[in-house]
Amino acid sequence: MRGSVFIIEDDRESADLLAAGVKRHGFDVEVQLNPEEAFARVLQSDFDVVLTDLLMPGLSGLELCDRLAANRPDLPVVVVTGHATVDSAVAAIRAGAYDFVTKPIDAQALALVLERAVRHRLLREEVKRLRRVLQHTSAVDDVVGESPALRRVYDLIDRVADTDATVLITGESGTGKEMAARALHARSRRAHGPFVAVNCAAMPEALLESELFGHARGAFTDARVTRSGLFVRADGGTLFLDEIGELPLGLQPKLLRALQERKVRPVGSDQEIPFNARIIAATNVDVEQQVKSGRFREDLYYRLNVIALEMPPLRSRGKDVLLLAQRFVQQFAARRGKNVVGLSPAAAERLLTYHWPGNIRELHNCIERAVALTSFEQITVEDLPEKIRNYRGWQMLTSRAGMQELVPMAELERRYILHVLEVVGGSRTLAARTLGMDRKTLYRRLEMYGVNADGTPRKHATSA
Repeated sequence: MRGSVFIIEDDRESADLLAAGVKRHGFDVEVQLNPEEAFARVLQSDFDVVLTDLLMPGLSGLELCDRLAANRPDLPVVVVTGHATVDSAVAAIRAGAYDFVTKPIDAQALALVLERAVRHRLLREEVKRLRRVLQHTSAVDDVVGESPALRRVYDLIDRVADTDATVLITGESGTGKEMAARALHARSRRAHGPFVAVNCAAMPEALLESELFGHARGAFTDARVTRSGLFVRADGGTLFLDEIGELPLGLQPKLLRALQERKVRPVGSDQEIPFNARIIAATNVDVEQQVKSGRFREDLYYRLNVIALEMPPLRSRGKDVLLLAQRFVQQFAARRGKNVVGLSPAAAERLLTYHWPGNIRELHNCIERAVALTSFEQITVEDLPEKIRNYRGWQMLTSRAGMQELVPMAELERRYILHVLEVVGGSRTLAARTLGMDRKTLYRRLEMYGVNADGTPRKHATSA
């Protein structure tokens, strides 16, 4: 079923015609002829949408909208009117209606309106549920989500957090690799020690060497005092080496020796200093490819990649985008002192549709902007950036599309297959079943599109 529809229509013949048409489009239907009894029934039941006539004796459709808006604001109401005037439409919306349709009714158009209304209600309920989930999420868990892809991350973090094994976290830019590293640290027996982070791509080689290993007094022009490096400063805690794939080739053997010997030699010194820090590294580049091309030492790669933790892209995490968005709303609203409590269903739908090439970092920026701009308690579609408001994704192009929007059938198929993979969380079996093809055929398509089996782009692959 596509949802449950409660039809309120005082004329039996009209009610039966409406019910038959709605049922044909896959909705579950219940009919009530008496508006007063219908209102009492709605208060006791859990329908997805109410479809009511506008003109009825005793209790009109507009009065019914008023009552439902006051008592069941979560329930969308669609009004049927035989008076296709602007005034009646405006009155229905002002009375709390979600939408209206005019007689004679186009069955297909009505089905689309009801489908949107059901989706509106489900999204509203999902936003409420996710808000409740956040209330019970530990403050330590900056890695927020409940999708299967992220549950695998949680499971691995739980299993390896309390060991000293070196972890290599991989994933696209903006997927939360540092947050995962901090979660590993926070759940480990080193949690009371320091968490020290350094970006290996942000400094020239000489400065990075001094930063990591320290330097002796007089080692270079500005070395006026002896200074400990980050390995030593992270003693008893965790050292996080971000963007390790960009580590200069000249520093790689020195890092390898430090990891093997658990000692560092400061620049300009002949003394080695032991350290006791857990090493976590992260990268958004394909280090295996770097090894093949000679830009990264193979022995260092295996030394770092004792435990591999891959952070999934936001587009493969389903409704996690709403959970994250709700957390960001709370953070930015508190910071700005604004009474913004969440997302409107329409805004939530846009966030779910968008592809998020910048992942969590892009979502963070989007919500910060929306909280700053909004004038309401909920973020609306108009508060979102234009590229998100207007994103069309995989959606089928109709005959009303302009020539510049039309694409070949092969490209349309590619977009849809990748969309299905995203929706099912990367499950190849479920995707193949949904698409009506066997898994081998799906694998061949993905190989042709230059993507991995979960729908994520392969490194250095060109898209079709």
